[in-house]
Amino acid sequence: MERTLILIKPDALARGLAGTVLSRFEAKGLKIAGLKMLALTDGSLADHYSHLVDKPFYPGIAEFMKSSPVIAVCLEGREAVDVCRSLCGVTNARKAAPGTIRGDLSVSMQCNLVHASDSPESAAQEVARFFKKDELFAYQPALIKFLLAGDEM
Repeated sequence: MERTLILIKPDALARGLAGTVLSRFEAKGLKIAGLKMLALTDGSLADHYSHLVDKPFYPGIAEFMKSSPVIAVCLEGREAVDVCRSLCGVTNARKAAPGTIRGDLSVSMQCNLVHASDSPESAAQEVARFFKKDELFAYQPALIKFLLAGDEM
């Protein structure tokens, strides 16, 4: 199983779409391995967006991402990185295909509801940036055992 990071951005929370966004990933069969709401700091943003810090548009991204809490989600599943990126749609929501999260729910480049890791390597780094090991769970085998036991427990 592969893990990836999704950040549900301030615009999704402001519009009351966090549950809708999260349900799209669950409906596809991805499992939530970790989930928490947090306020991003200048340091965590500079680390997360290190490839953009020197760009002239970075201050706007940082201001937007600090405008409200975000929800960090570690999702788990087969080819989770590619599956999540496909579900999200392209970054520029105006060009995102119908049926994707961005294509159905957003119309902006910056206010595009979600961040999704772009490779298994960056996913591993991003998950570690936002979650401690003891904040991640692999619960499905235990749950299946519980469900199969039924009333015997």
